[in-house]
Amino acid sequence: MAPTLNILEVLLGDRVIGALTRQGGDQVFFALNQDYIDDDARPTLSLSFKSAAGGLITQPRQTQTRLPPFFSNLLPEGALRDYLAKRAGVNPEREFFLMWVLGQDLPGALTVRPAEGQTLPPGLEGESEPRGSNAVLRFSLAGMQLKFSALERAQGGLTIPARGVGGEWIVKLPSLSHAHVAENELSMMSLARAVGIEIPEFRMASLDEVEGLPDGLAAAQPNAFAIQRFDRTHEDGGKVHIEDFAQVFGLYPARKYDALSYANIAKVIWTEAGEDDAREFVRRLVFNALIGNGDMHAKNWSLIYRDGRSPRLSPAYDFLSTLSYIEGDGLGLKLGRVKAFSKLTWDEFDYLAAKAGLPQRLVSTTGFETVERFREVWAKEAQHLPLPGAIRAPIEAHLAGLPIARAS
Repeated sequence: MAPTLNILEVLLGDRVIGALTRQGGDQVFFALNQDYIDDDARPTLSLSFKSAAGGLITQPRQTQTRLPPFFSNLLPEGALRDYLAKRAGVNPEREFFLMWVLGQDLPGALTVRPAEGQTLPPGLEGESEPRGSNAVLRFSLAGMQLKFSALERAQGGLTIPARGVGGEWIVKLPSLSHAHVAENELSMMSLARAVGIEIPEFRMASLDEVEGLPDGLAAAQPNAFAIQRFDRTHEDGGKVHIEDFAQVFGLYPARKYDALSYANIAKVIWTEAGEDDAREFVRRLVFNALIGNGDMHAKNWSLIYRDGRSPRLSPAYDFLSTLSYIEGDGLGLKLGRVKAFSKLTWDEFDYLAAKAGLPQRLVSTTGFETVERFREVWAKEAQHLPLPGAIRAPIEAHLAGLPIARAS
């Protein structure tokens, strides 16, 4: 009798670096291969595997039902998880099997695949080979919004790969609960680029020009938001490794709002990536406070390993104003000692600097410059953005009452 699916190999780039092993009772543990451990020039998997002394933590990590946090964060959340799990015939809570389905196209440079000779256990539904336009989509884009990896067509437009593997763009479908999310994100990302923040290429995409969307997806609004994947090289479709800050700190996605502060993130960026990226972090933090983005949680900040080893702050993503969607919204994480926008003063940025070990002048100078630049950009471009009054008006009211937005 052939063995059942108990071992998933983990590849970083083209190299097998370890394995996820399923034991009785749905216990799962991850162990690194010895040749990866012994290699002083090994590519970086995650800062969560870095010891306080700077070495590699090699002790296997064991969990129940869920995968270890680093791998759990590679899987989608919420509606997107439920949708993809249902299409694959996999229980969304049994993450080992969900990883089997989605592991061919994960965020970053990881691939997870069954070890040689492994087969599915009897009774587990799912397709090892997708069929037709309604095939099991085998990419994993972490997050909750329905979104798909897409290829750009030579004749224009975007197409969802038939096998759900590959793609250099992310297409975010319209929200069924909030209006004009695509227009909101396109506008906020446009403002961010004008302020000087590093942003991937992006554009609005009519759903009519997106080919290969699975059947049964209702769309109450005509437009989607499309953004290039910064974890892919667009010349050859190669993979670039990334990790978000829930992965860095070994947190499950459910704790993305409550387990960290922005000072925790800033300290890692200052220590691991350096001064330029620390400035960029502050610039993005101030910008998102100005637009009223209450969703900048731990998974909306990432590191990128362009050389395979050294972390840098990744390009920015998921910028939108949440003011019109969530009444009384505040920051996604604590900044200094507060979350409420109404209490966000420059004293809280001084407190962040002290807690994170950043130079106070770096933080304050970057913050003041960002506010000044934002004022100029908003005055010139706000009227040209595709923002309905229901989104624009709350931002205007928010800016009038935000302490850091006042003249410094």
